[in-house]
Amino acid sequence: MPDTHNTHCGRFERISNRRHFLQRAGAGFGSVALTHLLASQGLLAAEPTATNPLAPRPGHFPAKAKSVIWLFMEGAPSAVDTFDPKPELTKRDGQKIQIDVFNGSPGPLMKSPFKFKQYGDSGAWVCEKYPNVAKHVDDFAFIKSLHSESNDHVPALYQINTGIARPGFPAAGAWVTYGLGSENENLPGYVVLGNNLGIKGGPLNWHAGFLPSTYQGTLFRPEGNPILNLNRPSDVTREDQRRQLDLLAKLNAEHLQNRPGESELLGRIQSFELAYRMQSEAISLVDFKEESAATHQMYGLDRNETKSYGSKCLLARRLVERGVRFVQVYSDGEWDAHSNLTANHSGHCLATDVPIDGLLTDLKQRGLLDSTLVIWGGEFGRMPVSQGKDGRDHNPQGFIAWMAGAGIKGGASHGETDEIGYRAAVDPVTVHDLHATMLHLLGLDHKRLTFPHNGRSYRLTDVAGNLLTRILA
Repeated sequence: MPDTHNTHCGRFERISNRRHFLQRAGAGFGSVALTHLLASQGLLAAEPTATNPLAPRPGHFPAKAKSVIWLFMEGAPSAVDTFDPKPELTKRDGQKIQIDVFNGSPGPLMKSPFKFKQYGDSGAWVCEKYPNVAKHVDDFAFIKSLHSESNDHVPALYQINTGIARPGFPAAGAWVTYGLGSENENLPGYVVLGNNLGIKGGPLNWHAGFLPSTYQGTLFRPEGNPILNLNRPSDVTREDQRRQLDLLAKLNAEHLQNRPGESELLGRIQSFELAYRMQSEAISLVDFKEESAATHQMYGLDRNETKSYGSKCLLARRLVERGVRFVQVYSDGEWDAHSNLTANHSGHCLATDVPIDGLLTDLKQRGLLDSTLVIWGGEFGRMPVSQGKDGRDHNPQGFIAWMAGAGIKGGASHGETDEIGYRAAVDPVTVHDLHATMLHLLGLDHKRLTFPHNGRSYRLTDVAGNLLTRILA
């Protein structure tokens, strides 16, 4: 079993990094040849440099996707009111059944207040409130049988983001940038565009956990200065700042010589340099003046109802266009419709329909959809029974997501919930399955993307996860 002291990662299987492997194996030509053989077979990690741990690195095999845009519908949209209508629910509307709920006493079964139509060659069903998203269903692969462990928002958010329904574990975006690095040294590899109310569970949703802090998500704002305190003080010139950073770099480099592979120190060095480089590029990112009037309209920037989410979707496109590896785009407000589901979901569909249509159209026109994986979904679903008069309670037993873009079989569908939309009944899908499939499309084997921590090797998918081969092109 390899020694994990001072190792950087253990990124590919159990061999942690080239320097320590060579020290252990000896300095002869035989060990060099063995190192070359392991590297050629993808069993040896490309070691990040001290100056840039986010330098791009190859995956385990050729990737379909270079980047991910995760359209996160916080608060949990209802599958039976968006993409998965249930005729039996309409037929049995008002009937009382035995069912366990999160809050209070369950009401009777409640049909959807929305009408549905079929779209595209795939004949996918979409509710009347998502007419523009519906144009793209032949690019979607629906996952209709997701289930998770918790019916409370915070642990459910932790699980969908990190694979574990407890705080302290690395987010999916952190794992991806840890495995692949980023293609733009002037921007973070993992960017989060947050909810205007603040995301339940806070920064632990995009934290690096026990991974080096370099790989944690960076919270951006879609207008103005994207990061608070990014600009240098007015009384400090660029030259003075550069000299300060050069001195820090020299001191840190000397410190690093005595502590090779120290991940927190590498992260500190990188954070200073990245903040300096971002002072020009990050600010220009949120300046949409160079975008055409047609693009502004495409994303809904010309309407109050869609401007906020449209700005985040446009910024997501600009980020992946510049080589950022992983972008999460949280919807504003919450889909948490414990009451008045009609108004809640109508409002959220209105706010996101045109922007998502604009994002998918723009990615396709620019040839970016072929290299970008787009994911839509929330942390769990909603009950088929009513809560109060016209709401729905939390439901982790069966919910929906869709994927589109790089490596996805458009028009596909995987799994089903039961006839009333309560529980995953056909081909159930875990969060680990979702993460394994996402990593696969990025060229990463989820079983080999590991990190040594507390005496064992951890991974995003823990000790589970299966590829959803039915939705892969």
